[in-house]
Amino acid sequence: MSSGEENVTEISISQAAIAAGLGLLIMTVFAIFAFNFVFSPVIVAGDLAATVQNIKDHELLFRVGICSLLIVIICDVVVAWGLFVFLKPVNKSLSLLMAWFRLVYSTIFAIALIGYFGALRFVNSAEFSNAFEQEQLSAQVLMSINVFNDGWAIGFIFFGLHIALIGFLILKSDYIPKVLGIILILVGIAYLADYFSKFLFPAYELNAATYLGWGELLLMFWLLIKGYKINEIRS
Repeated sequence: MSSGEENVTEISISQAAIAAGLGLLIMTVFAIFAFNFVFSPVIVAGDLAATVQNIKDHELLFRVGICSLLIVIICDVVVAWGLFVFLKPVNKSLSLLMAWFRLVYSTIFAIALIGYFGALRFVNSAEFSNAFEQEQLSAQVLMSINVFNDGWAIGFIFFGLHIALIGFLILKSDYIPKVLGIILILVGIAYLADYFSKFLFPAYELNAATYLGWGELLLMFWLLIKGYKINEIRS
């Protein structure tokens, strides 16, 4: 066995389960805070003037929201690693692909955050304020916010593939409840359906993931509650 592989398998799958579960828990807390308590009140749908004013008035809060999402992205990387180690005994190649899909999602998510940074720059930079009329400045802010939304939407395609692969690997495992695998496959399909339809038929919204997205929370709870009880399995 190569030294590189030894480094990957230093921890047991039980420890990897806890690492992935904690990563999911931390990212859930920070994501809820960022979207529900920062961006949702600040970014007012259909009212661009109010959005621009809110960003001006709550610049620090907006920056805290961005930092919260950066923590979410860091946790995404930890989760991708933890799930790879956890599911590697089932199928090493598919487990690696599953992890890569989440890493690609995280990368796109991070790049999309440039949109929120751009909104801050347009609102609070004297240079931009002097260069643009108020309507032009507001349009630039809207475009920056849409850059984030559209980029994140693209990322969810890879996230859906990631979740569906987790479900498939769980179905093939002998140490995780099969029903959890079925649920996660459905969750992955829901994400794929939602975001492909968003790009193909923008006038219509399926929102299937809204009703099935809690499937990853079930995985989180199972990893935290049951994961430590799994005996180490050598591939």
